[in-house]
Amino acid sequence: MTEQPRHSGRRLLVLAGLLVVCYAVAGIGGWASADAGDVYGSLNRPTWAPPGWLFGPVWTVLYGTIAVAAWIVLRSPGSAPRVAMAWWSAQLALNLAWTPLFFAAGEYGLAFADICLLLAAVVVTIVHFSRTSRGAAVLLVPYALWVAFASALNLSIWLVNT
Repeated sequence: MTEQPRHSGRRLLVLAGLLVVCYAVAGIGGWASADAGDVYGSLNRPTWAPPGWLFGPVWTVLYGTIAVAAWIVLRSPGSAPRVAMAWWSAQLALNLAWTPLFFAAGEYGLAFADICLLLAAVVVTIVHFSRTSRGAAVLLVPYALWVAFASALNLSIWLVNT
């Protein structure tokens, strides 16, 4: 009987750790490009570009789902999530690189290359997660769709502002 609560406590610690990692990526990206709102506002953007205020709430939700999806994979019984989590880590690193490339460095072409790699890594992560948990894979679909949209926006901004 005492095994279950301790095991549940460990699971919650793992979830908390994954949330910290994901929101740290967001925080580091924000810190590395503190004037992102001003930069975004100064760019020539397509008419379909969302307002700058929308990015914060969307990414807040997405980072939470990225963490929960990884948590589901890690706690799935009998799973061997090593490869899936390697892809999860790779996509998170590419995610981390994009914000400073785009906003701080103004390297829209490099940022586009990064976000294309990010999208590919997210898709591969979804495929690997689906082998362990369909639910975890489904949690990453909105993230993939948002990154695909952001890729098109990045390309459009790059082409119009260079």
